Amino acid sequence: MSVNHELETDMLALFQTIDLALNLYTWVLIGSAIFSWLYAFNVINSHNQFVNSVGRFLYNVTEPLLRPIRRVLPDLGGIDISPIILLLIIFFVRSLMWNTVYPLVA
Repeated sequence: MSVNHELETDMLALFQTIDLALNLYTWVLIGSAIFSWLYAFNVINSHNQFVNSVGRFLYNVTEPLLRPIRRVLPDLGGIDISPIILLLIIFFVRSLMWNTVYPLVA
């Protein structure tokens, strides 16, 4: 096997791993948004220890990336569109990675 082919295989594995991580984070972000709605409207029991654990996990995983976006966005009243902005950024990064960067290294 040539060195170039091995490099291409390694790059493909790296890009697939990054893509998978971004895809999983997308689902965590969607889950966090749904959880926050259910929590806000008292659909789920906020006194349940498991519910609180899930909520803390989702908050701790998503808040570091959402906080800077919220700082930049104007105040829209009670509407938080930062998860939508972050999803658009993730979509852009994935598209850029597969359509621009990967063809250059492959």
